[in-house]
Amino acid sequence: MGKTSPFLRLDPARKHGKQLPVTFTSTNRPSMSPIIPQEGWIVQHLFYNLDHGFWAALTPEEKAERTTRLAETLQRIRSHPKTQLLSFSMVSPKADLGIMLLTPDLQDANRFEKELTLALGPEMLNPTYSYLSMTEWTEYSEKEEEASERIARTENLEAGSEAHAKRMAEWKGHMDKYFNDRLYPNMPDWQVMCFYPMSKRRNVGANWYANDFATRRELMQGHARTGRKYSGKVRQLITGSTGLDSHEWGVTLFAHDVFQIKSIVYEMRWDEVTTQYGEFGDFYIGIQLNGDELLQRLQLA
Repeated sequence: MGKTSPFLRLDPARKHGKQLPVTFTSTNRPSMSPIIPQEGWIVQHLFYNLDHGFWAALTPEEKAERTTRLAETLQRIRSHPKTQLLSFSMVSPKADLGIMLLTPDLQDANRFEKELTLALGPEMLNPTYSYLSMTEWTEYSEKEEEASERIARTENLEAGSEAHAKRMAEWKGHMDKYFNDRLYPNMPDWQVMCFYPMSKRRNVGANWYANDFATRRELMQGHARTGRKYSGKVRQLITGSTGLDSHEWGVTLFAHDVFQIKSIVYEMRWDEVTTQYGEFGDFYIGIQLNGDELLQRLQLA
């Protein structure tokens, strides 16, 4: 049997000028079944400020209990299948603690977020910024037909020949890895993290979405060439957030040196795709730390 629920009926049926309560039988109940995207993973960037005044008033035993609960929560989430959790001590008072969470199931992402927020108790972690996005592949990648023509032209290999087929097999292997790394990435343990959201402009005279595909692709390929200069120095993950958050993409950069973060962002500002169409939100810089190092840096231990 469905559950009967009372509501006020918004219709002309009234008694003495008052709304009459009406009941209906609900057969649709919220489900706790997994919510798995067709492709890609859920990505959450969570940033918190700590209430150090409240923390100072706790006893040593209370502090130990809460830090133990936080450590256990982080470890439990990290051990969840296909889930990655990165923790950061954030640089500047924008935030104290940063979390980057990747997991396939929206149910898990939502549950983990609630557990993290309360891990030190309801008074301690105050959300200061968050961003929801999903891993995605880029539509501007080289297509198979284009790769076949390019290999035949630039390497003087006849299409359909054994040598051409071998090169195409190599190309397919490379692209399979590329798409897998974009959709199901393995996040690095590099020390410096930078996150920022961005969108493409839709202004009169500078509307990204008014350009045809070929123009957009050419501009994005120029952007990619700039990025390749930083191979081995910067790793990036571009996640999509159209319809999910306030911007259209989230950009997460990792490096061993904050100079490389500053350098790649500066150089990319000169690409036409950025000068004409780029719009950015706030930038967040964090240092990736785990365990006791994280607690000590946050002044919790």
